[in-house]
Amino acid sequence: MIRILIADDHNIVRQGLRQFIALAPDLNIVGEAANGQQVLAMLAERGCDILLLDLSMPGLSGVELIKRIRQNETAPRILVLSMHNEAQLVSRALKAGAVGYLTKDSDPEMLIGAIRKVAKGGRYIDPVLVDEMVFEQGLGDGKPPHEKLSDREFQIFHLLVAGKSVNGIAESLSLSAKTVSTHKLRLMQKMQMQSIAELIRYAMEQRLIAL
Repeated sequence: MIRILIADDHNIVRQGLRQFIALAPDLNIVGEAANGQQVLAMLAERGCDILLLDLSMPGLSGVELIKRIRQNETAPRILVLSMHNEAQLVSRALKAGAVGYLTKDSDPEMLIGAIRKVAKGGRYIDPVLVDEMVFEQGLGDGKPPHEKLSDREFQIFHLLVAGKSVNGIAESLSLSAKTVSTHKLRLMQKMQMQSIAELIRYAMEQRLIAL
């Protein structure tokens, strides 16, 4: 039996996942978490084989959470299930220690197959995302400006170009507005840009956000 922990801050998503995963006789959901701290607490308490992880949850989340989990010798295999399909974000999640990545518009059958594959020690990436990553890696040897960003800076960059305000980002990540503003200043300096409009234009040109 494959033990699964679902981590997503939306109750309706967790319930939907629970319903169709329950149809598979070899899969067993051992818990649900709505934020990163709950994930860490549940892993310490009961453990699991597969962590089905959303990247965008309040507080500790995303790449930072993956790194924290992977520091534990008994860490589960992490399969990301996210609304984000940008190649750079997929790449960072995999480098941090995730073994699979699917988007939330994937077919349920694909998710079940991915869970089984990573539980056996394999890896799984949505074929569409693989194409995106190959495109990105083929852009040339010179690193684009966004790859100079730290994981936290890239996370904030991603939220800024998605239309989030500094206060909104601070609330969603459980950071102070001052901390977010500092990260924003540093990332804009690293990328040599002066405005959010420039960041958005750059993100579209680099295919970091959907056109």
